[in-house]
Amino acid sequence: MSAETPISIDIVSDVMCPWCFIGKRRLETALAQLSDLKVAVRWHPYQLDPTLPKEGKDRQTYLTEKFGAERAVSFYESIRQAGSAEGIDFAFDKIELSPNTLDSHRLILWSRADDLQDEVVERLFQAYFIDGEDLTKPETLVKIADDAGMESDLVEQLLETDSDLDKTQKQIDQAREMGVTGVPCFIIDGRFAVAGAEKAETLAAAIRHADETRTNEPEDA
Repeated sequence: MSAETPISIDIVSDVMCPWCFIGKRRLETALAQLSDLKVAVRWHPYQLDPTLPKEGKDRQTYLTEKFGAERAVSFYESIRQAGSAEGIDFAFDKIELSPNTLDSHRLILWSRADDLQDEVVERLFQAYFIDGEDLTKPETLVKIADDAGMESDLVEQLLETDSDLDKTQKQIDQAREMGVTGVPCFIIDGRFAVAGAEKAETLAAAIRHADETRTNEPEDA
């Protein structure tokens, strides 16, 4: 394989997963340590809870049902601390709704054509975890698309249809069939998987290892 070919980093992620936001920050730190390498980051869909209705569910009700009131508080406090260490000021108290994220994943899928996935994913995380915005509302997603540089008029039209819903669902099913049971999951060079929001040093080491093992392959391999 040519050394000029970027190392692929495929990230299986869900927009409502705080560890995925933390994982994004840690990957950015890792890549800053690997400035000599060419990488191509791609985002893929996953749903932590596909049973959520299209309109979402009241956040407190959802967390109480899922964890129990007391456990939810302690669970998110540890995430808040981990986020703070990565420069993320989680504002969980602002989140009123736990969203069904299929439409968010459609937006991420569409953004790939414009090479704007990173921008869109970042804005989705910021909108949900920092600003407490409702990701089930089309107007929220249209604004995110516009801010990221996408054709927001087209996005608005597409969100009114079922365009790519089946494709998105199929990709989620494929991730589960591959054995992904939690996110984030980083698939590096199509050969190595790092499950969870591992530290930047761990991600950097895995990416470096992928580069070293691929460049040692024979040219005709």
